[in-house]
Amino acid sequence: KKAFKLLVQQLRQEDKVSIVVYAGASGLVLPPTSGSDKHKIIAALDKLRSGGSTAGVTGIQLAYQTAESTFIKNGNNRIILATDGDFNVGTSGNAALVKLIEEKRKSGVSLSILGFGMENYKDGKMEQIADNGNGNYAYIDNYEEAKKVFVQEMGGTLHTIAKDVKLQIEFNSSYVKEYRLIGYVNRKLKDEDFANDKKDAGDLGAGHTVTALYEIVPAGSKSANKKSNNFFNRVFKKSNQTEEDWMTIKLRYKKPNGEKSKLLKVSATNKNIELASASDNFRFSATVASFGMLLRDSKFKGDTDYDKVIKMAQTSLGKDEFGYRNEFLELVKKAKETNARLTAKK
Repeated sequence: KKAFKLLVQQLRQEDKVSIVVYAGASGLVLPPTSGSDKHKIIAALDKLRSGGSTAGVTGIQLAYQTAESTFIKNGNNRIILATDGDFNVGTSGNAALVKLIEEKRKSGVSLSILGFGMENYKDGKMEQIADNGNGNYAYIDNYEEAKKVFVQEMGGTLHTIAKDVKLQIEFNSSYVKEYRLIGYVNRKLKDEDFANDKKDAGDLGAGHTVTALYEIVPAGSKSANKKSNNFFNRVFKKSNQTEEDWMTIKLRYKKPNGEKSKLLKVSATNKNIELASASDNFRFSATVASFGMLLRDSKFKGDTDYDKVIKMAQTSLGKDEFGYRNEFLELVKKAKETNARLTAKK
């Protein structure tokens, strides 16, 4: 309730909001209401109570019907599903729910999901549903996180500026022998899907940035060990690259209401910048990736450890306007303490 009250404060007179519930039985508890009528919206939020079974599919169907009945052409038409992730999808299961959401996104109504609570939380299911609904997904575990989603990052959370965004990197075999993408396991596409406008991809919100990190094997070096071959991709000669280009970066995207993608392409050369001289953003991204590999005990973690991650985080905090990076640093320190206790028990 506190989280959504933050959102209500951001609404304007021309905005409209409805509330649909799906606990026990689905129902419309607030008909389309102007964003200027904040007292009425907040009163409806205050009356909400949890209880009963969670008829997820029925609730989502009613939400789409409500959104479509007040559809604003060229507007931001979006359903925000607030859930503990354990809702009942009915006898047909996840596949039918995903199919329903895939069909409904064609109407121009997006679906974003906000997760609340712990215990029996279905994180993977929530992310998959949001992806198929041309929306985004966030997990809110405290009031500060709610402020991040609904106030500080509201533009990126609610306002889509590009949909079906795809990124493809072509390395130059003169410099790079093999490569692997770090993370994004559930985001990878086949090469042939890059130019296929029928293939769904991610959306980009206002103010969003996306960072992708690659591990490379330089040309002339030994290949990655045989056990890792499934994770590394071989680089082959590309005829359209100049001798100076280390890589070609291709980006495809559609306008929020468009169906045909546009292609952007840029080449990059090696500037020979030492890690210590790289931007705070780059070094912090590398820190987060290293931490992820530590948590997974990845075979690619190399000689990194918690102390090195902490040190690199401390030196790449930058401006940190909202304190997110310092919050990450504290998380790493807690993980180090937990790991030390578990190791001591063994």
